[in-house]
Amino acid sequence: MTQYRLVIAEKPSVAKSLAAVLGAANRRDGYLEGNGWLVSWCLGHLAGLADAATYNPDYAKWRYDDLPILPESWRFTIAKDKRDQFDVLRTLLRREDVTEVVNACDAGREGELIFRTVYCLAGCTKPIRRLWISSMEDSAIREGFANLRPGSDYDGLHQAALCRAKADWLVGINATRLFSVLYHRTLNIGRVMSPTLALIVQREAEIDAFKPVPFYTVVLELPGFSVSGERMVDKAAAQQLKTACQGGTATVKKVERKEKSEKPPALYDLTTLQRDANRLLGYTAQQTLDYLQNLYEKKLCTYPRTDSRYLTSDMAEGLPVLVNLVANAMPFRKGIAISCDAAAVINDKKVTDHHAIIPTRNIQEADLSALPVGERAVLELVALRLLCAVAEPHTYAETAVMVECAGAEFSAKGRTVKQPGWRALDAAYRAGLKNAEPDKETEDKALPDGGRLPELAEGQSLPVAGAAVKEGKTTPPKHYTEDTLLSAMETAGKDEMPEDAERKGLGTPATRAGILEKLVSTGFLERKKSKKQVQLLPSHDAVSLITVLPEQLQSPLLTAEWEYRLGEIERGELAPEDFMSGISAMLQELVGTYQVIKGTEYLFTPPREVVGKCPRCGGEVAEMQKGFFCQDKSCNFAIWKNSKWWAMKRKQPTKAIVTALLKDGRARVTGLYSEKSGKTYDATVVLDDDGRYANFKLDFDRQKGGGK
Repeated sequence: MTQYRLVIAEKPSVAKSLAAVLGAANRRDGYLEGNGWLVSWCLGHLAGLADAATYNPDYAKWRYDDLPILPESWRFTIAKDKRDQFDVLRTLLRREDVTEVVNACDAGREGELIFRTVYCLAGCTKPIRRLWISSMEDSAIREGFANLRPGSDYDGLHQAALCRAKADWLVGINATRLFSVLYHRTLNIGRVMSPTLALIVQREAEIDAFKPVPFYTVVLELPGFSVSGERMVDKAAAQQLKTACQGGTATVKKVERKEKSEKPPALYDLTTLQRDANRLLGYTAQQTLDYLQNLYEKKLCTYPRTDSRYLTSDMAEGLPVLVNLVANAMPFRKGIAISCDAAAVINDKKVTDHHAIIPTRNIQEADLSALPVGERAVLELVALRLLCAVAEPHTYAETAVMVECAGAEFSAKGRTVKQPGWRALDAAYRAGLKNAEPDKETEDKALPDGGRLPELAEGQSLPVAGAAVKEGKTTPPKHYTEDTLLSAMETAGKDEMPEDAERKGLGTPATRAGILEKLVSTGFLERKKSKKQVQLLPSHDAVSLITVLPEQLQSPLLTAEWEYRLGEIERGELAPEDFMSGISAMLQELVGTYQVIKGTEYLFTPPREVVGKCPRCGGEVAEMQKGFFCQDKSCNFAIWKNSKWWAMKRKQPTKAIVTALLKDGRARVTGLYSEKSGKTYDATVVLDDDGRYANFKLDFDRQKGGGK
């Protein structure tokens, strides 16, 4: 009997790439076969933790008395639309001719959970091997299969992933139900979602409370340059100083010249790439992740969900070749000499599961112009960062001068570039961007004459050609953008965390984009375009929710503490049951001690009256001013009150009509107007929803009697 090894990937596209390298070329139903290999795939999470009603039918209704819901033994359910693929995998996992299973799901915590859940639900006990790669290039796949690791090496990773999923379930189900029941409207609460929302609400409160304070600066025009004095709060004193300096003489008190060097930036991890793509290209964190995932699957970039900004020492030898290939593929580097200081980007100690994001050698043969715009733009950004990271430092001479006039001190700084280094590439790239914001680093230090100060000597006297008072105002904190929020999520709570905490902040690079999208889709956050930026603003209900949430659920410390403990589980230093019992105790205390805050009846938007279930997504349909709409923000189902169809019949859909249409798909309507006869008639209106539009048809079968 021929024996096979079964490979399970996370997605069909990845399975296809693996099968091509392994020689499994024969297509079967739900898998590929050949050369002693069977290669199949999950479709993301095929199975997930079951909902509360699975444990007790009474939990289908949300009641305070049922809380907290703490399952003793956990159950999983298979997604309806993925049942067929699960059946394929279960059959393959149970085949007698399959001797070993290779977990080729994404090399990270979630990939481990996706594979192990399917493996366990299928009742499989066959030996597991783990494919752990950071690139989908053929050479990386071959090397990965030559160095498969025992599945048991990743038992801790699986336990951590499972604990993360269960803990999120417990907090999500219990806290969401508790606050929804107490405040009489659906309030989605999540371990990472709520503290992230709290950051934004807090920032808006700071902006609202901010009162600008005017200040005044005296500026003197000297031969060849200008100098500024200290900020002054008193306008009269500033005017007085200006008058005292006008037409006088300034004496040079201090001239300092320093040679300075700016190191190139580190390579990208996912969060820093998402931040730059948001600031420079206007992409959301989710868009950047999606484009990068596509580039990974097209073998043009390495693994996206990484939190490392360095490469490993075994990559040093091939780096100069890769840098040259990347440089030749990039239009912005024309005429700029390329150098490669590999040591600047190699650090084995700072690479955990995956190294930094870099382009692959396949960039050489690829037709980049054929890539979708978003993918090409992200690839160029990743390429730019690689070329900058290994380039020469940016060196310049900085001159700081301090002069005295009328007993006050004035200063100026100038810089002369010695060697552009990596900034030449950065400037060339930015020059090709539409609406690119200038680089603040160089802009701040720029002077009108190109940054140079004239030759000056201490003790020298300079005539004051002019003096002016410039008025300014202190500025409020800025609204969050995805760039600045991702940065805040990354560093939230870090001051209170232990020094050696492996993961600090809110969420992980892999989950942050999804958290932001969920906050937008649940209506807590909105994206608002202002000038060139898209700001993230909280809704009225978001502010209300943070007002009533206890500190522990909105503090970044809870989730940062969890991430720290999950790291301990991963390394085998903490028992999963100890972690889970801590979560259960926290929820029991929350339900037992939380008191509704008095006077909050009017805090939230009044709940809308639900008239039925959405035929598309099963969500709630409620009446609003212009019609009846599904309340799930990602679903577009709508029955408009003033639609053409109803207007022609001189009728408006009422609450009773829509309730019947949603319940039975049909509703008896009287007094419909006929344009042909000018008379009215009764008929049954049938809802005919095509997935894009809610259409209507008339059914006369049940009509008794004729037109009136």
